[in-house]
Amino acid sequence: MPSRLQILENELSIVTLSTASAETTGLPRIRAGGRSFLALVLTPEAPLETWLAALDHQIARSAGFFSGKPIILDLTLLPLDTPGLSDLLPALGERAIRVIGIEGADRDEAVFAGWDWPEGLTGGRSTPEEDVPDDELEPSSLPPGALIVDEPVRSGQHIVWAEGDVIVLGSVASGAEVSAGGSIHVYGALRGRAIAGIVGRPDARIFARVMEAELLAIDGFYAIAEEMPAELLGKPAQAVLEDEVLTLRPLS
Repeated sequence: MPSRLQILENELSIVTLSTASAETTGLPRIRAGGRSFLALVLTPEAPLETWLAALDHQIARSAGFFSGKPIILDLTLLPLDTPGLSDLLPALGERAIRVIGIEGADRDEAVFAGWDWPEGLTGGRSTPEEDVPDDELEPSSLPPGALIVDEPVRSGQHIVWAEGDVIVLGSVASGAEVSAGGSIHVYGALRGRAIAGIVGRPDARIFARVMEAELLAIDGFYAIAEEMPAELLGKPAQAVLEDEVLTLRPLS
C-alpha cells in the first residue's frame, strides 16, 4: 500500500518588536506579521502495521524527505478500535516525523491517553486548483498562477509554489528541491528533486530537457534515480502518474 501525501497550506502569524516607540506609553510597538507555510498531511489507513511498512519503504526510497517538514496527522480513516492506534504517534516520532497538528479525532478518547498531543494550528486552507495542459508549455503561454524562476536552482535551495506550475528557465542542481501545486517544467538539467501535484493533483507532470533527477514525485507517489529507465537519463523526458505508478516517458 503506497503512503499518500497531501499538502495543506496554513497561515501562521508571528510577532516581532518594532524599533519605534509608542507615543503614549514609551514602550516598543508590537507588530504582528503573517507567514505562510506548507504542511504535509499524512492520512494513515488500517491495518496500521501494513501502512507503517509502506511508510518505511517510502522513507527508505527518499531519505530526508520528511526532515524539517511540518506534518498534519489526519485520523479520519481510522476507527478508535483500530489495532495499534495507541502506538501510532510514538511510531511516527521514532521515524523523525514531526507532527504539529492532529485532525479527525477527539484527543479525549482513551486510546490517545499516552499521546503528547500537539496543540495544532488554526487557519488552514486548501490552495486553489487550476487546469494543467498535457503538453510542455512555452514561456509565452503560461497558465494562471505559474511561478517563473529565471535563475538556476542551486544545491540546498527549496522552492515551494502551491498556487500552480513552477517553470525553471535554468537547471536544478543536485541537492535542490522544487515543489509545485501543478506541474514542473525545467528548461535545463533536472538533477535535484522535483515534487509536483502537492495539493492533490494526480494529473500534474514533470518536464525536463535533461532528466537526471534524484527523486521525482507526483501527488505523493515517488520514483528515485535507481528506478528510472536508464535509456531516458540525460535526455528530454517527462514524468506522469499512471495507475498510482510514476512513469517516465521521452519528450518528443
